[in-house]
Amino acid sequence: MINSRGVWFPVSLVFAALTAAQAQQEAVGVPVPRLGAGPFVFDTAEQHKIRVTIVTKALTHPWSLVFLPDNSMLVTERPGRIRIIRDGVLDPKPLSGVPEAKTNGNGGLMDIALHPKFAQNHLVYFTYDKPVDKDKGAPAVARGSLEGNSLTDVRDVLVCDAYEGTGGLSARIAFGNDGMLYMATGGNVGWVAQEPGSLRGKVLRIRDDGSVPPDNPFVGRAGYRPEIYSLGHRNSLGLIVHPVTGVLWNNENGPNGGDEINIILPGRNYGWPALSFGRDYSGPRISENPTREGFESPLVLWIPSIAVAGMTVYNGDRFPKWKDNVFVGSMRTGEIPGTGHLERIVFNARTEELRRESLLGDLRQRIREVREGPDGFLYLLTDEDDGALLRIEPAS
Repeated sequence: MINSRGVWFPVSLVFAALTAAQAQQEAVGVPVPRLGAGPFVFDTAEQHKIRVTIVTKALTHPWSLVFLPDNSMLVTERPGRIRIIRDGVLDPKPLSGVPEAKTNGNGGLMDIALHPKFAQNHLVYFTYDKPVDKDKGAPAVARGSLEGNSLTDVRDVLVCDAYEGTGGLSARIAFGNDGMLYMATGGNVGWVAQEPGSLRGKVLRIRDDGSVPPDNPFVGRAGYRPEIYSLGHRNSLGLIVHPVTGVLWNNENGPNGGDEINIILPGRNYGWPALSFGRDYSGPRISENPTREGFESPLVLWIPSIAVAGMTVYNGDRFPKWKDNVFVGSMRTGEIPGTGHLERIVFNARTEELRRESLLGDLRQRIREVREGPDGFLYLLTDEDDGALLRIEPAS
């Protein structure tokens, strides 16, 4: 065999090299044992002893959760179901009335949130991949009224532009302190995140009925969709309103490196795919210069990536040493399967990062979601076939 430079190699050596490379690729990852019955006790850097209890292991790729006023929980499952947990017991029957979701690849039923006036109107909002035709789907946010074990009067509030394939799927939602609904959409397809006429790769801002607020930053600007609040996002898998400042934060997956936490401000551009601290999966850098004037730099950065997912700022009293810390789920570290965990990040009063801690690595679970419960404990979802709802509480 002769290569492009005219050098001859024995075919047997080439075949052996390819076989070794293939074997090395197949060997990536570590064996992941099934999650035990628990509870599990871990020591941590500042809060020290914590206990992790399994609430249920009967979920299928759970994606998000929300707490109802009576402290029961609604949990979304990516295959297209919403489950309810009452007094720590999972109802075997999903809620009825949930529309069909496109579930190939990473798509399906995703985030869930309650209307700020849920106690009066019972409105539940959720995001899903809406089937458009045989090969296309469209990220959408819908709402319905929760009545017992059913969603009634379900309708789409906003449907984004359709796509083919499975790239760039994510859709997070959060109600801001201004009463508006914010939606983060995936943009890992070409340059769609920079295209002003597309709703993908953006953070959107709409009223609770889907209409556009007149004070959105691009209202009236030629070529721009008026729903756009910020642009240049890859795959946002966390979107929250900071419980102290009221400011919108997101986290998003970079490629091979370059996961981020950002403070989301109106009209700003967060760079993807023009700028990134990460590399393409095959090795080359996305951009030689990851920062540039006119683009926002991340508040927190991960190199290598940890596949960020879910996010909360702890604001309770059960873990006094964790007050105001940010918690982010990790589905894998450095592209190695079986390395999911929970990350804790400490900031100073100026929102400057001081230190980080990796938690629950011994469980080897893909942590998809993290939320603070009304009881002051932390609740996690594991993105597995036999997905679990975990509760973190003080060990003493």
